[in-house]
Amino acid sequence: MLSLTAVCKGYASSEGRVAVLDGVSLSLAAGETLALTGESGSGKSTLLHLCAGLDAPDAGRIAVAGRPMGRSDAERAALRRGTVGLVFQQFNLIPSLDVAANLAFQARLAERHDPRWQAELTAALDLGPLLSRYPEELSGGQQQRVAIGRTLAARPALVLADEPTGNLDETSGDKVMALMLRLVAETGAALLMVTHSPRLAAQLDRRVHLRGGRLS
Repeated sequence: MLSLTAVCKGYASSEGRVAVLDGVSLSLAAGETLALTGESGSGKSTLLHLCAGLDAPDAGRIAVAGRPMGRSDAERAALRRGTVGLVFQQFNLIPSLDVAANLAFQARLAERHDPRWQAELTAALDLGPLLSRYPEELSGGQQQRVAIGRTLAARPALVLADEPTGNLDETSGDKVMALMLRLVAETGAALLMVTHSPRLAAQLDRRVHLRGGRLS
């Protein structure tokens, strides 16, 4: 479902070029879950952004569902719309839409809107009382749950999650983790999750650690 081969990425700084990823290779099969750990600033979010097509690598190859990642913005946007689901720390909810419409947004774009599945997600994430509210009326934890529900509502083949339970208490976080793992089991989706929590990482099939731009 996801394949990275010798991927490199760096950024320009006042002191010259800074290498963030240095020849990273990994693979993730359909239905498999993988925890990505590492210190702050180690490049975990950069790696996730590349897998999502939000940025392009300087060198190396990324393939999703057996197809090479497109080089153009339009190709990568189409990939995100139809195949990849993103759960990042910035909730990116649409301010002009209420919770119900935000939940349905990604699924409608992917032409996979399923009212029953959305209702199930709404119940599992305890969002029922919030459906008519707007993002500005929600707490950070509530916005996080809506963002997660929006991603899962589209039933993506690949879920990329950056600390998806970071704004939730332990009980809510465990419920969200169980929901994501259930989606993987039911649909054959793959999950790549960045986490600092050994307890959460232990719930996934595999774990890799990013240090000095390389995986171990």
